[in-house]
Amino acid sequence: MYISDETLDKFIKEDVPYIDLTSLVLEIKGIRGNIKFFTREDAILCGAEEAARIFRKLNIDVINSKTSGTQVKKGDILLEGMGDVENLHIAWKVCQNIIDNFSGIATKTRRIIDEVSSVNPDITVITTRKSMPGTRELSTKAVIAGGVFPHRLGLSETILVFKQHLDFLGGIKEFIKNIERFKNKVCEKKILVEVENIDDAVKLCKNNIDGIQFDKLSPEDLISNVNILRNINPDIVVLAAGGINENNAAKYAKTGVNGIVTSSVYYTKPIDIGCKIKPLH
Repeated sequence: MYISDETLDKFIKEDVPYIDLTSLVLEIKGIRGNIKFFTREDAILCGAEEAARIFRKLNIDVINSKTSGTQVKKGDILLEGMGDVENLHIAWKVCQNIIDNFSGIATKTRRIIDEVSSVNPDITVITTRKSMPGTRELSTKAVIAGGVFPHRLGLSETILVFKQHLDFLGGIKEFIKNIERFKNKVCEKKILVEVENIDDAVKLCKNNIDGIQFDKLSPEDLISNVNILRNINPDIVVLAAGGINENNAAKYAKTGVNGIVTSSVYYTKPIDIGCKIKPLH
């Protein structure tokens, strides 16, 4: 996916608003050097392409670079370049922060995929838009690198009805009266509703809703609820959301839902990425 130049320029400007004062004081400008980023642990890589683009913005020649989604091993070189030492130091932390943080997200995403696939290889894992504000572009790239698809990237693309919406419609009964009218407005899209109990889910299912998202139900309750809904409409889409992470994802994969929705991948430690900067001889 494409990360805008504006985003990358903001990253650079945030870290170097005016000058690299250290390099200026040490008078090391004009010396050619080599920069290498490497990993101190196994990981799923993300962000090397953006780091390479930052290299080029700073007139650093890219020697080699691995691609996002690559499974890297401890000690692997992820990105290497050559250029003026002042520019190498400007690129250092900006690029390191991109690679280690978003590789962390990609790696955690892959762990959840592996847990789920070991139980049910056909189930879908999808991620919410609850990433840290200002990071959605790279967070989305990271979860894709890890092997999943985003649940919804913003309010403009999908229709997911919450209680907060229903309260302004007069409740679920009034919503059900208008389901067909709402569906006709967006005939090429599906309408899903988030519920917390089976009674509401059954009412919606009997009235031709496209999908149900259960929030914060236990795997045991979900198994029962999915069976009830499938007996009414075998084709209904059922999603599980709320509190799902790498520790319980496998249990949710056994419930019969079509997809597991998670935000947990965004909250993880960065991958331990090292950097070496040395003069060229």
